[in-house]
Amino acid sequence: MRYATFGRRSGLRVSEFALGTGNFGTSWSSGTDAAEARGIFDRFAEAGGTFLDTAGMYQAGESEKILGDLLGSDRGHFVVSTKYGASDTAEPHVSLTGSGRKNLLASVESSLKRLGTDYLDLLWVHFPDGVTPIDEIVRGMDDLVRSGKVHHVALSNFPAWQVSAAATLADLRGWAPIVGIQTEYSLVERTADRELLPMAESLGLAVNLWSPLAGGLLTGKYRTGDTGRATDPDRFVLPEHSAQRTVVIDEVLATAQETGANAAQVSMAWLRERGERSAATLIPIVGPRTLAQLDDYLGSLDVTLSAEQYTRLDEASAVELGVPHWINAQIRPNLLGGAPERFVGPVTPIA
Repeated sequence: MRYATFGRRSGLRVSEFALGTGNFGTSWSSGTDAAEARGIFDRFAEAGGTFLDTAGMYQAGESEKILGDLLGSDRGHFVVSTKYGASDTAEPHVSLTGSGRKNLLASVESSLKRLGTDYLDLLWVHFPDGVTPIDEIVRGMDDLVRSGKVHHVALSNFPAWQVSAAATLADLRGWAPIVGIQTEYSLVERTADRELLPMAESLGLAVNLWSPLAGGLLTGKYRTGDTGRATDPDRFVLPEHSAQRTVVIDEVLATAQETGANAAQVSMAWLRERGERSAATLIPIVGPRTLAQLDDYLGSLDVTLSAEQYTRLDEASAVELGVPHWINAQIRPNLLGGAPERFVGPVTPIA
């Protein structure tokens, strides 16, 4: 396991995979009990993993409770991140949800109690609620950083314009900086390439990538059976509903046959290589329900794709960048005097 600082806005040191603990608990329709969770946690730690991802809503709070028990006296060894905003109960209440200051403070206190710790290494706003002003969010998180209850703050599932506004506001007012974003990203979901990843590269933000296997779609298992998470309406799985996704999965399976690795490991190896080519720190969140699934994820660390294999996967999965990117690509040579190749200094990338 390799390590990196969590972007260029912090000195927080994290492992190259984050262990997602949304499956720790049985309060939802699926998950794993405390004994299996301990096995997964221990195996991740033995492999050198230090970065842990949870949320107050996961398994109605049970995920945080189990994780707190697992941390025990070794709390300082791990980087613990959690999220607030969504309800941690089966019945959401208008006063106990959302991104506002009232819920922010109450949620952090509840998370600290469940995790059995007096500080969080990283706090995420889980989702934008559509009504809370961004300055209320950023100021509230700054207060928590100043109190010592939170060390770093970040935004999950926010559009690029809101992240940019929040980061700029924090910088201008001397508040705790926004250090990262969290977004879905995989070989079959690369729309973050349009705005979110270029923004993160420019602002120095780290990027946590959730659902790196698209809920299991990239394992290829749903082509050979009709049971499992794909048929469970309560689980998040991307369908193979487009010609491009079919081509991508075909390419993943072909590359797996060439390398001797399985499809999941090929997909994770591509993501690792994608991170090495990025100016931002990209950290996948792996969320196994079993030890076998974790071993698959860890096995991907030993898989190396050839340049040709990476390019095939990259080209098959690329998304159309849309407006204004396509027109900028056409006009850029003209704006650089017809000779962009003669500019040897930093030129803002189009994509």
